[in-house]
Amino acid sequence: MSGKKGLDLLRSIATMMTKTNGYDRCLQQLVMVSGGDGRCTAEFKVQEEHLNRAGGLHGGYTATIVDVVTTYALMTKENATPGVSVDIHVSYLKGAREGDEVIIDANTVRAGRNLAFLECELRHKKDNSIIAKASHTKYIGSS
Repeated sequence: MSGKKGLDLLRSIATMMTKTNGYDRCLQQLVMVSGGDGRCTAEFKVQEEHLNRAGGLHGGYTATIVDVVTTYALMTKENATPGVSVDIHVSYLKGAREGDEVIIDANTVRAGRNLAFLECELRHKKDNSIIAKASHTKYIGSS
């Protein structure tokens, strides 16, 4: 699935996921930019609720974004299921502050019968500097 179809799918999934009283509503500011063929690009503006006590983008929020946006990328693959996380690794390279605009690029490296391997980068929109790099492994086999 590529192009407009992929982006339409991602937008409908994101809307469904954030219309909840649960944890996923923290992703309401996430905007889907493009997607399809195992890829997803999204962006958001860092808001006060995304900050840690030191005024920087919270590492837990960053990990949540990695989890969600890589899963969205996976969902654009043919016959994909969202699966469950086996491992998420995030390297934090640079901070982000309130008001900063952040771009998230996620890619499906490989989706096999049982495991999917995904990668993700969060970057500053203004200068393309990397905020975080991540890898995400998901179990996608049948139970």
